[in-house]
Amino acid sequence: MTCLLVLVFAGLGLWQLQRRGWKLELTARVEARIHAAPVAAPGPAEWPEIEASAYEYRRVALQGRYLDGPEALTLAVTERGPGFWVLAPLRTEGGFTVLVNRGFVPEGRRGPDERRKVAGEKARVVGLLRLSEPGGGFLRANDPAGGRWYSRDVAAMAEARGLGRVAPYFVDADAASEPGPLPQGGMTQLGFRNAHLIYALTWFALALMSAAAGIYLARSRDEETPAA
Repeated sequence: MTCLLVLVFAGLGLWQLQRRGWKLELTARVEARIHAAPVAAPGPAEWPEIEASAYEYRRVALQGRYLDGPEALTLAVTERGPGFWVLAPLRTEGGFTVLVNRGFVPEGRRGPDERRKVAGEKARVVGLLRLSEPGGGFLRANDPAGGRWYSRDVAAMAEARGLGRVAPYFVDADAASEPGPLPQGGMTQLGFRNAHLIYALTWFALALMSAAAGIYLARSRDEETPAA
């Protein structure tokens, strides 16, 4: 039993080290992308190939005209407190539609009169490509009929607005594209918590403690066994 515990704890420690390596690679990849020169936002021909490792947090640029109609507000929690992300559809010059996360508005200032109007406006947007967040938040599902959004589910938002086919991603506008005061762009949450080394050391410590306990019990049994 002791040997099994040692193997299990040691295996979990090694797994945490692998997770730590993956997280460090992810952080380095994202850092490189967010500081790179912007590239054209991927069009429909690329959409089937879009996946997180190759596209997430890529810095992109798109130019077109914002469509008329109400914007979608998605619940947000930021370093400025609770509030909402403001998402608006932009019809690009390439003929496809992308949802743009214009930025953050604080709770209590969600009304359309509180922020700059963009409906019908021609704009050039630079920002970070983010993949759709289907379904909803951790505890609450999106309610398209009620206009309550807990995640940035671009397909559901497009269907609720009757936009037709849209890009399977949205773009977080940077601060130059949306300088504020409301909404405030450039507030993409980029923190990647990496406590895997602590977890690994904890599992390795448990493995050593289990091994030490096993050795102690084995010696105790030997001492209690009477000599023949």
